[in-house]
Amino acid sequence: METIQVQGESVPALGLGTWQLTGPDCRETVRTALEMGYRHVDTAQAYGNERQVGMGIDAADVDREDVFLVTKLDGRNRSARRVRQSARESCNRLGTDYLDLLLIHWPNTPWMAPLSETLGAMNDLVDDGLVEHVGVSNFSRSLLDEARERSDAPILTDQVQYHPYCDQRGLLDYCRIHDVLLTAYSPLARGGVLEDPALVQIGNRYGKSPAQVALRWLVQQDGVAAIPKASSRDHLAANLAIFDFELTDDEMDRIRSPSKVKTGYHYFRSQLPF
Repeated sequence: METIQVQGESVPALGLGTWQLTGPDCRETVRTALEMGYRHVDTAQAYGNERQVGMGIDAADVDREDVFLVTKLDGRNRSARRVRQSARESCNRLGTDYLDLLLIHWPNTPWMAPLSETLGAMNDLVDDGLVEHVGVSNFSRSLLDEARERSDAPILTDQVQYHPYCDQRGLLDYCRIHDVLLTAYSPLARGGVLEDPALVQIGNRYGKSPAQVALRWLVQQDGVAAIPKASSRDHLAANLAIFDFELTDDEMDRIRSPSKVKTGYHYFRSQLPF
């Protein structure tokens, strides 16, 4: 598994997203993924599956220290008290003594708590050794800049939707300048890439599927990790098989075409669950 070096941390370039995975299926998927070679697992308090994710990690023949484990604060857990309490509750559900990365899931709104209060409590958890790194999710470039200013601990990542139909070049440029990892969720546009003509054509050249080409396009960009969701062994294996080929500069540009971004982005936005 290739890794990305950011702020002195080595982060696996490909992870397992667990949104909508629940119950025994979630537990078995996490166990299987880890035993196949995944070392980056992403969950969230709002997903309601932390306990199953933790059971999957425990069942796998992999040391906990080798797993980069990420969870995210629910919107109800943004006050200093709830940040500290809910992070400990997440650790209990996950069956771990620490979190590799704790994220703010969505930007704070006035009814939650000031961003500085949330980040201050997250920094306290870093000082206490309960959290290794802090980060954010779904933050714009301006909000990420504000978060960096208000956090004593470095912001390790901004986790956002990123795929061939959603242009994040401005945010990615900012992240590269400031040594922040961009983590791409929904990297396959919820299946939208599977019949894309350009991806099909490029994939045929390498004997790869459109999904594999889309994932390769992401992780081949400096400072980008991807966390596709998969539940079957075949899909887990296919997602892993993206490190044995390399796209040309021309192919990278073709995948990111202006018309593709504009058309696909508006389609994808209409499909979002939030």
